[in-house]
Amino acid sequence: MERSKVGGVLMICLVMGVLVGDSAGQSTQPFTQCFAVCFVSCVLTPGNDVSTCATKCISSCLFPGPSKSLKLKDPQYFCKLGCATSLCTNFSTKDDPAKEKVGSCVSSCSNTCIKKY
Repeated sequence: MERSKVGGVLMICLVMGVLVGDSAGQSTQPFTQCFAVCFVSCVLTPGNDVSTCATKCISSCLFPGPSKSLKLKDPQYFCKLGCATSLCTNFSTKDDPAKEKVGSCVSSCSNTCIKKY
């Protein structure tokens, strides 16, 4: 029981650190904020693993919004999603979403895909 309370407190501190860090100007990119909040929320859910959460959050933050039918016709969507999920999901850990590293990696994928398509 004591261990779960300590874990809960640590996760709350992590979430607060992510949110305060962004408001202090460390990151103004919408993707990194979205990813950090999504990832921390996901890994707090019992049964979710780090890899699944990273993939889910990259996908939902890279292409926010309900217009999936338009995305399916866009080759850049698949290029960015494929690149980001294969190269950028391994930076995050249960204790650290590594939002800046993931954001930089995803941005690199976006630049690569723009050049190709």
